[in-house]
Amino acid sequence: MVFDCKEITNVYNLMRTYKILFITSISFLLFFTSCDVMQQVSQINNLTKCEFRLESVQQLNLAGINVQNVKKISDLNMFDAAKIASALSSQQFPLDFTLNIEAKNPNASAAGMTRIDWILLIDDIEMTRGIQDKQVSIPANNGIAIIPMQMHVDLQKALTGKSADAVINFAMNLAGSGNKPTRFTLQMKPTITVGGFPITYPGYLNVKTEFGTN
Repeated sequence: MVFDCKEITNVYNLMRTYKILFITSISFLLFFTSCDVMQQVSQINNLTKCEFRLESVQQLNLAGINVQNVKKISDLNMFDAAKIASALSSQQFPLDFTLNIEAKNPNASAAGMTRIDWILLIDDIEMTRGIQDKQVSIPANNGIAIIPMQMHVDLQKALTGKSADAVINFAMNLAGSGNKPTRFTLQMKPTITVGGFPITYPGYLNVKTEFGTN
C-alpha cells in the first residue's frame, strides 16, 4: 500500500486544526465561567453594603378574614367576628400575610442572593421561621428591589398559654399606620451560590422599618 505524503500532511493539519478548535472552545467556556463566578463574588461582596428595611405588610388575613385595616374585634361585622371566634376555639388560628422587604444597593454594580433563611418576630416574640429559595437582584447606584415574602403563622402555637382575648388583641392593628409593620422584626440570613457552591452571610441581619446595615 502506497501512502501519499500530501494526503498524510492534510490529515495531520486537519487533526491539528480540530485540536486547536477544541482547546479554544474549552478556554472560551472557562473564560466565561470565570467571569460569571467573579460576578457572583462581586454580588455577595456588594450585599454586605446593602441596606434593608420592612417596607409594608399586605393582605393580612386572620382565619381567612381580611384584617388589614382592623384595629379591634368590634370593627368586624357579626359574621366575620363569629368566624374568628370559632377559629380561635379550634386547634389552629392562622395568620397569613405578605411582608415586603425593601433593599437598597449603594454599590456601583448589582448585588444579589439566591436564598434567604429568615426568622419572623412580632413584638419581639418569635412567630415562625423558614427559607425562601428565590433569585434576588438589587440594581446598582442606590437601586431599590422589593422582596415580597409570604408568611404563615399559627397564633395558637406561637402564643401558647395566652388567653383568647390576648391572642385576638395581638392580631389586631398589625398593619399600623400606612401599612407600616412597626411591630415586626425580620432576621434574615442571605445566601448566594458562587461557582455551584453556596456562600452564606455570617450571622443574621435584623431588619426593621428603617434602613440599616448590620
